[in-house]
Amino acid sequence: MKIQDFNAYKKESRKITMLTCYDHWSAQILAESNVDCLLVGDSVAMILYGEDSTLNISTSDIARHVAAVKKGAPDKFIIGDMPFLSYRKDLTTTMNNVEKLMKAGANSIKLEGAQGNLEMIEHIVASGVPVMGHLGLTPQMVHQLGGYKVQGKSETQAQHIKDWAIQLQNAGCYSLVLECVPTDLAKDITTELEIPTIGIGAGNVTDGQVLVLQDMLGAFTKNAKFVKAYENLNERIKAKANLFCTEVQDLEYPSQKESYS
Repeated sequence: MKIQDFNAYKKESRKITMLTCYDHWSAQILAESNVDCLLVGDSVAMILYGEDSTLNISTSDIARHVAAVKKGAPDKFIIGDMPFLSYRKDLTTTMNNVEKLMKAGANSIKLEGAQGNLEMIEHIVASGVPVMGHLGLTPQMVHQLGGYKVQGKSETQAQHIKDWAIQLQNAGCYSLVLECVPTDLAKDITTELEIPTIGIGAGNVTDGQVLVLQDMLGAFTKNAKFVKAYENLNERIKAKANLFCTEVQDLEYPSQKESYS
């Protein structure tokens, strides 16, 4: 997938598919899949490092994961997340962080919110870096939002999100993630925008969908309402781990087949 394909897919009504990816081994698997693009998200803080939010991750951490994913899936379109406050200090700091992600192998960066970001987004885009926006539930603002809640339920909230979506498009974003917003709001924004929307908890009316890979595979026992687990990896891994333990205790593994003479 190339940057031009995002708009082309929207015009063709072809849905865009995106999964998170944080490491080399899963990137190798997804490299051979039909998934359009891979997001090296700041959700890595929670998924791989056990943090209770996305806040405690650095640009250098994300860049390291981008590099691993790039090695495993060199032909996939890779989006690197700009982590908490990495683009809210000053332009020089922002551009240094953008540079880290792009040089690590990202094809694009993603950042959350519109307020206070528009001029900076224009500068990043003018510098040759594609920017994916993100509105609705923006996890980096979890403390300000009062938790992980659906956004845009009131008329005032919905209008703000609509306005910000237009502003992000005008600033140069090539696509926009809509997270945890009512389906009707997602439909209005998707219809209004020329750039594609990618939903997560926004119904099936957006131009594409994104999920966390581990959520999609059922690696956790608790998931948000919008998650569909296509596999029960949690139980399958435990079962195989227990089978390994049993075979070791019963001297079934390693057998002659797995041993050297």
